[in-house]
Amino acid sequence: MNATKTMRAGVVGWPIGQSLSPAMHGYWISEYGLNAEYLPLAVSPEEFPAAILSLAAKGYRGVNVTIPHKEAAYKLSATLDEDARVTGAVNLLIFEDQKTHGKKIHGRNTDVLGFSSALKEALGDEAARRGPCVVLGAGGAARAIIVALVRSGAEEIRILNRTRARATATAASLGSSQLKIFDWGDWHAAFADAGLLVNTTSLGMTGKNKLDISLDALPVTAGVSDIVYNPLQTELLGAALARGQRTMDGLGMLMHQAVPAFEAWFGVRPIVSAALRANLEAKLNG
Repeated sequence: MNATKTMRAGVVGWPIGQSLSPAMHGYWISEYGLNAEYLPLAVSPEEFPAAILSLAAKGYRGVNVTIPHKEAAYKLSATLDEDARVTGAVNLLIFEDQKTHGKKIHGRNTDVLGFSSALKEALGDEAARRGPCVVLGAGGAARAIIVALVRSGAEEIRILNRTRARATATAASLGSSQLKIFDWGDWHAAFADAGLLVNTTSLGMTGKNKLDISLDALPVTAGVSDIVYNPLQTELLGAALARGQRTMDGLGMLMHQAVPAFEAWFGVRPIVSAALRANLEAKLNG
């Protein structure tokens, strides 16, 4: 009989039913033969701080954090890695046992690494350097992607958000000279000579509002990325494909950002493989 205690982790969001993270981590747990489980945890914004403390007290190794909790997770963390400090957002919490008192909560941001790895894999090393990059959204995911684009050599990044003030605040917090603010809906100006378009919002996600956008002013040579992965081919990506553009869905970022989390909790560095992608695509299409 194996008396080893089951290692537990999960993903916290509101809502959480759309998340593929349990299927992904479950795949790796099975692949590596671990005594572990990874659970979807629906937690409202009001309940988030108490829920995290409760999970830590119950012996969880940590959790992933998704919409809308990334900024709240930042505030709750006792320590932060560099990417979390720069972006002001946390998508990975690690619970560390303390000899004298409770648990210590470490906050990390793996979205920067996740997006960079996925972008290179899907659209190539030069994807951020083929012209101005256009980023839709100004939340935690947007900040991580902007940081990734800056590090990938983007010379100009145009930010559009439905609330211009939030876009301005995001640009100010990141303090990069490459950042410019455009009005939501001013597609003609924002898309001029662009080399890459990235949707970082939840618009277009299953159960969310539609992303109402026209690509007419976007050069057909521009790459188009959507971090939404449910559905895998969003209307944005479908429209881009119809124009003959290269696209990147949200599954690559999801898989790559999960690697450091799995390793931190379970002690094994998993591989992002074609078999994993096929398994997750089957889940989405099923």
